[in-house]
Amino acid sequence: MLELLTAAEMARADALTIAGGVPGMTLMEVAGRAVAEATAARHPEGPVLVVAGPGNNGGDGFVAARRLRAGGRDVRVLLHGDPARLRGDAAIARERWSGAVDPAELPLPEAAVILDGLFGAGLDRPVTGAAAGVVEAMNAAPAPVVAIDLPSGLHADSGQPLGVAVAADATVTFFRKKPGHLLLPGRALCGALHLAQIGIPESVLGEIRPAAFENAPPLWAGALRFPGLADHKYSRGHALVVSGPMSRTGAARLAAGAALRTGAGLVTLASPPGALAVNAAHLTAVMLRRMEDAAALAAILADPRFTAVALGPGLGTAAPERALVLAALASGAAAVLDADALTAFAPDPDTLFAAIRGRDAPVILTPHGGEFARLFADLAERPKPERARAAAARSGAVVVLKGADTVVAAPDGRLAINAEAPPWLATAGSGDVLTGIAAGLLAQGMPGFEAAAAAVWMHGAAGHHAGPGLTAEDLAPALRPVIAGLHGGTSTAGIS
Repeated sequence: MLELLTAAEMARADALTIAGGVPGMTLMEVAGRAVAEATAARHPEGPVLVVAGPGNNGGDGFVAARRLRAGGRDVRVLLHGDPARLRGDAAIARERWSGAVDPAELPLPEAAVILDGLFGAGLDRPVTGAAAGVVEAMNAAPAPVVAIDLPSGLHADSGQPLGVAVAADATVTFFRKKPGHLLLPGRALCGALHLAQIGIPESVLGEIRPAAFENAPPLWAGALRFPGLADHKYSRGHALVVSGPMSRTGAARLAAGAALRTGAGLVTLASPPGALAVNAAHLTAVMLRRMEDAAALAAILADPRFTAVALGPGLGTAAPERALVLAALASGAAAVLDADALTAFAPDPDTLFAAIRGRDAPVILTPHGGEFARLFADLAERPKPERARAAAARSGAVVVLKGADTVVAAPDGRLAINAEAPPWLATAGSGDVLTGIAAGLLAQGMPGFEAAAAAVWMHGAAGHHAGPGLTAEDLAPALRPVIAGLHGGTSTAGIS
């Protein structure tokens, strides 16, 4: 269940289900029951306060209130807004609730748990006025909050608060997650996420055709290229990583080691003459080639046995480095461009994009937020999924927009949101390892989008295995159990 549905897509899923003969009230009853069950499981004792809004989210709250009372709980319902505004299924749910319905009062009365049924996924405008006061009161209350579908005030598609948003301890959502459940700060505001199936058939996905996914092995595991009995190192691909000058060689070595660990049969480090000695002193299984300039790099990559090339870590950002990137893109090898390989083109990104669009082999760009803004200045303020998709369409590359909620976007509109990277990956050299993982997967013939998404997930899983206190040097060895788990069809480090 990796598909992520926007608010509009979820509304269409509901509509298709109802058109197929399932009454909307049936969906609301099952949703409310799921909320009640999850709430009772997390908070089995004490009074429950339900804060309902005037829409279907409030209707789910009324159903949950009725179910919890039937289970013996003391339940009080507060309604924000005019009761006359309740329509359709929400009005029916209100009628089926036999208890009192009081206006929302501030501060909120004491309770063991609060159910947030104020606003759902359809909210598309800032929360202001009295509604904002109710949200702030829920956040100020000492009781934990269980949100229905989404914390009120959170945008379902971007994960951004619309003015003010509830900070929930848990969220119960339905059928499929929304992007806002995974994107920050939405992921933190949702708390523990429970996904409930309420009777929407899987067949509606064929009509909706969602293009956004949660990044996890089922999304790309079928494209992994594990070695067979007849394979040898030459059949597993040859990755070339381009080193920077003598004072900046470590980043490229981190990338090269990760490419080798990820499964490339051969990895070579292309080194400027002045850096040969320092690189040679550190390399064992990774091979070394002298590379004076862009012409020399082009000559190396003229050998078709090089199936992937990675540039950027420790490279430099001047004209000679731009020439190296263009020489790599003129080859037939798949490419990963990171760090300096991106920043070097900040004055003229169109030249980079033209070189990418003019080739057949895939290209992966791996910018963090600052690097992204240098290449795509006009996109920098858009929500993260929109930014990444627009950048991929413009550049012709798969874009990995890095962060704690890394987004992978393909030029064809596919999107993967990663939600499993541990915070201790925020350390120097971590991104260089990610570059190497992606290069190693591309070298083995993995398609661009799948290679990028897999690299991001494997990078996070390695971070979980290495654990707190990791440095970048710990990540490549930590890939061993990750790859073993993938090869055996099992999840690793508690990541599914």
